[in-house]
Amino acid sequence: MSTLYLPVSSTSDPRCLWVRITGQYAPNPRPVVQEVEKAPRNLLLPCLLSPCTGSVWGAWAVSYMLAPETLLGGGDPRMFSLIKQWVNYAESDVLPAAYGVDHKQVKERARAELQRILEVFEGHLRLRTYLVGERLSLADIALSCCLIHPFSKVLSPALRHSIPNVTRWFLMCVNQTQFKEILGEVTLLSGEPENAANSPDVPSNAPLANGPPKTAAQLKKESKKKEKLERFQQKQDKLKGQQAEKKPKTEKDKKELCVIMYDIPTAPGEMKDISGPMPDSYSPQYVEAAWYAWWEKEGFFKPEYGRKSISGPNPKGQFMMCIPPPNVTGSLHLGHALTNAIQDSLTRWHRMRGELTLWNPGCDHAGIATQVVVEKKLWREQKKTRHDLGRGRFIEEVWKWKGEKGDRIYHQLRILGSSLDWDRACFTMEPKLSMAVQEAFIRLHEAGTIYRSKRLVNWSCTLNSAISDIEVDKKELTGRMVLPVPGYKEGVEFGVLVSFAYKVKDSGEEVVVATTRVETMLGDTAVAVHPQDQRYQHLRGKSVLHPFTSRLLPIVFDEFVDMSFGTGAVKITPAHDQNDYEVGMRHSLEFINIMDDSGLLVNVPQPFLVSHRAGGVFEAFPCDSLLLSHICFFFQGMKRFEARKAVLQALKDKGLFKEIKDNPMVVPICSRSKDIVEPLLKPQWYVRCDEMGRKAADAVREGHLSIKPEFHNKTWFNWMDNIRDWCISRQLWWGHRIPAYFVTIDDPSVPPGEDTDGTYWISGRSEEEARAKAAKHFNVAPDKVSLKQDEDVLDTWFSSGLFPFSIFGWPNESEDLKVFYPGTLLETGHDILFFWVARMVMLGLSLTGKLPFREVYLHAIVRDAHGRKMSKSLGNVIDPLDVIRGITLQGLHAQLLDSNLDPAELERAKEGQKADYPSGIPECGTDALRFALCAYTSQGRDINLDVNRILGYRHFCNKLWNATKFAMRGLGDNFTPPPSSLPSGQESLADLWILSRLTLAVDLCSAGFQNYDFPGITTAVYNLWLYDLCDVHLELLKPVFSGTDEIAIAVARNTLYTCLDAGLRLLSPFMPFLTEELYQRLPRRPSETFPSVTVTPYPDAAELHWRDEELERRMDLALLIVKSIRSLRADYNLTKTKADCYVKCQDADTKSVVLAHTSYITVLSSSRSLVILEPEDPAPEGSAVNTASDKATVYMMLKGLIDVEKEMAKLQAKKTELSRQLEKLRERVSGADYRTKVPPTVQQQDSEKMKQLETETQKVEEALSSFQRMA
Repeated sequence: MSTLYLPVSSTSDPRCLWVRITGQYAPNPRPVVQEVEKAPRNLLLPCLLSPCTGSVWGAWAVSYMLAPETLLGGGDPRMFSLIKQWVNYAESDVLPAAYGVDHKQVKERARAELQRILEVFEGHLRLRTYLVGERLSLADIALSCCLIHPFSKVLSPALRHSIPNVTRWFLMCVNQTQFKEILGEVTLLSGEPENAANSPDVPSNAPLANGPPKTAAQLKKESKKKEKLERFQQKQDKLKGQQAEKKPKTEKDKKELCVIMYDIPTAPGEMKDISGPMPDSYSPQYVEAAWYAWWEKEGFFKPEYGRKSISGPNPKGQFMMCIPPPNVTGSLHLGHALTNAIQDSLTRWHRMRGELTLWNPGCDHAGIATQVVVEKKLWREQKKTRHDLGRGRFIEEVWKWKGEKGDRIYHQLRILGSSLDWDRACFTMEPKLSMAVQEAFIRLHEAGTIYRSKRLVNWSCTLNSAISDIEVDKKELTGRMVLPVPGYKEGVEFGVLVSFAYKVKDSGEEVVVATTRVETMLGDTAVAVHPQDQRYQHLRGKSVLHPFTSRLLPIVFDEFVDMSFGTGAVKITPAHDQNDYEVGMRHSLEFINIMDDSGLLVNVPQPFLVSHRAGGVFEAFPCDSLLLSHICFFFQGMKRFEARKAVLQALKDKGLFKEIKDNPMVVPICSRSKDIVEPLLKPQWYVRCDEMGRKAADAVREGHLSIKPEFHNKTWFNWMDNIRDWCISRQLWWGHRIPAYFVTIDDPSVPPGEDTDGTYWISGRSEEEARAKAAKHFNVAPDKVSLKQDEDVLDTWFSSGLFPFSIFGWPNESEDLKVFYPGTLLETGHDILFFWVARMVMLGLSLTGKLPFREVYLHAIVRDAHGRKMSKSLGNVIDPLDVIRGITLQGLHAQLLDSNLDPAELERAKEGQKADYPSGIPECGTDALRFALCAYTSQGRDINLDVNRILGYRHFCNKLWNATKFAMRGLGDNFTPPPSSLPSGQESLADLWILSRLTLAVDLCSAGFQNYDFPGITTAVYNLWLYDLCDVHLELLKPVFSGTDEIAIAVARNTLYTCLDAGLRLLSPFMPFLTEELYQRLPRRPSETFPSVTVTPYPDAAELHWRDEELERRMDLALLIVKSIRSLRADYNLTKTKADCYVKCQDADTKSVVLAHTSYITVLSSSRSLVILEPEDPAPEGSAVNTASDKATVYMMLKGLIDVEKEMAKLQAKKTELSRQLEKLRERVSGADYRTKVPPTVQQQDSEKMKQLETETQKVEEALSSFQRMA
């Protein structure tokens, strides 16, 4: 049985609400719901633990696992993608706006954003019942939960009147039975929102325009709110006055990032000179210089390093992973940086564990992208097209460009510190991989898995090529919008629905249909209605007349038609629409293609009922063949979107036009050419995927292939179980030309073949082999065979799908293929789970009989700090090199000028950059960027990357630098570490404590790497260095190193060295440059000969096993006391003055802890002395008090150190505020219906809050009494 863990405050969190509601739709047995303060296994809430699927967390991941298929699009990948986008939108955009209206700082902005969002919803829902499809989905659940607060507290009846469709949809959702089981009755706001009445122009008790006069309770509430606001304003005024008194900081006071350059001449590949002193502060440019070239030259990244043979046994195992090959045209973006940060940290960890490790680099030839780049270059420089050059010379130009520009991405990967074996780098068009592609096609073709067929494809008229689904961007329109289209001087209108009529034959009736692409009606071959639609039952067996031809269009009855949309009648154009294509197949309709490859009209239906255009009006003439020819030429060759206008006018002239109105729609746009994608019928090569998909699904079901996080299994099964055949033809010149030949036989006994007849297509490794195969197949002499090779090339994803084994020389046997295939892990973004991962699995199983890897880890997608998708038009696309090196705002603006943005988008992008990076992006360095990306990588959630957080990790690097610098001074110039890290038995409590904390960090890092919990690893290392080592241990070492006890100094040095050495090794996979720089400056143990931190052993439990939880518990209490004393020092502004302190201990255990840690507490709290008090001892007169724990109370002597009267005034104000809060809470608790209406968990929280306030009040009174005696 699964268990759903929710936070105790889940009833007020929309994300938890939609998770709970989704659970109500889950099939039985439903998960057990538990509200908890903390999730098991330290997971984030909400989380779902299941014996079948493991653990998932986060609102999207959990609701995804709970949701039945019907809530996720019914297995349709396109609908599923839309649902996921809506849910992400709910969490990233709608939720902040919906709840921001309650926060003064962002109220106005949140209201404006909420209004904008509701307007978008209104347009979207104008013609829709639900957000996606025709039934309730997870998108509706998530969005409606986010809008509960606005509808209940913000949206007045007047405002709701302006959004009737959103209101209708919202009420329909929340009145579902499953919603009511969780929410109860949702009540809409009846009057104006409370803050609407607080306008200074309206008396507080004046009646609202749309509501009754305020009640006494409301007036009382407003009065209290007014008092609170006045107190807040007084406090703000006071703070402003204090700030005005402060002297402005001089330039010298301001903290600036220091830039230090490494300027010692060092030949590429030579080791960096670190003989000089460490610079005063950390500088990325200094630290990152020279190391990578040395690593590469020394061969640290090669699996052969330190081994005689890669084929020899290795008891520690092996790790092999291939890089997702980036496009040869590409440059790094943050998605690449995230991928490589994760992959490199994993690779370095496995390498440091002693495993035979290979991370294999490679680059994809990127067929469409590369051809477009080179064609643009050719036109820019020579004013020539590829057709001017011809295929052979154009391919030579592409290879020339690749030689000049193609290694840029490799250079950028080196900057990121990626520890790839560059000697094994592969390019998908090189001979070795090209041979594998050719062999794969031939084997699959001969097996019948690859076949020829004429079907609808995504067609780019600009590229004159089919494109894959991943190369189609879906632009959502809320209504009428003019979009730029290549080849058209003026924009083209989209987002409108045109209605027109077809006349029923032999009847005065007409059937009204609607379309967003009216030009396609020239290819209509039927009208469809639903079988159960009573409006059209009398038209069974009837036909309608095409207005421009004599063709009869049958009225067919098909269940795909939505009776509730429009008139319930749909025009059918089988050759130009995917749904219509399937209807056409089911009803054996005629397929008429009306467009050529360039989007020009062809095969226009005849005979037309109009002959010519006079003054913009078509006039009817008798059907004459000469006139029909003339009419045909009117349409022949017209551009598709110009024909759209002509057809619309023709319909108006015929009196068949009904209306045109706004229509929300999704426009498919080619990501490469920005052209509008056109569905066209084309003969293409397809891969039969049903059996391959079944095997791929079974591999996961049977546990042979593991996908992490586990909730992606559901997506995997949806795709694999409903997979369609894969079109692999591309009408390009750059790529792997398809090794298939069309056969023509010069023999009258063999009839000529057709393009779609697979019998006449022969595949071969050469033309000679294909000719011999054809002669044998048709039983003729070879000289009777004529061959023509297919002009098309293969889809880039086909060669990428072979990558895990083609890089090792398959189909030829090689040592690398034998050792490294199958691989260990495939790590990539979840957005290409189907396009790449699934195809690697299918092709690997089909061609090698083996899975290409045992495990798949899918990371999230990088978004900007506001949760928006990275987009050039928003100005939020970040080049990781700009984060590494820094860039000014002007530099960011300059980059936009190289993009294809129109002037309006350019200005909007500039404003976005100015808002997010008003001072540009500071230099953060590679290590800080890598660490931040891994720290962000929480499973199941997209990454909202804030550059300021990366800058925070750059400061962390500086902290490490300074800590190591101080530690090395403490070690001394002549320090030699002992042969082993084993404790000597003479360690102090502080030494034993830091060794215990180090052991904990090692355990957490080991578990984190094994579970792909990157935030868990980075947090463990961060806490060890910053909070344990820097904040505590190094401070405790200062008096030791300045003392005279030589034994204590020696033991402390050995412990410190162990921590530095192990801490740098723990951090090395994430921060390779900084850890190498610091590691090389440390002395080495006599037994260690490792030349680099990259090849040292990673710390593990066998090496470091000194965890002592009891010791940590005792030190934790001591640190709580330190924290309490520091808090008192801050309260009384005792920044430099040391005070006498006292600790009242309530039991013997606490007393023993304080006694053992007295010296540590004194040092860390900067106290002059520390005295232990018994429980019955009175509080020292003239002291301030603070509570460290329920067993320890801290007092700090203030007499003679502070202004007593001033402190008494502060305490009196605090007492007043505490009394006010306590009175308010008591009033609430004493309410008549408090016990019956308030949830038990909230009552418990109120009880605890009351006890806390009472305790604080008592402490304040004691302090006041103490000060009175002092006065």
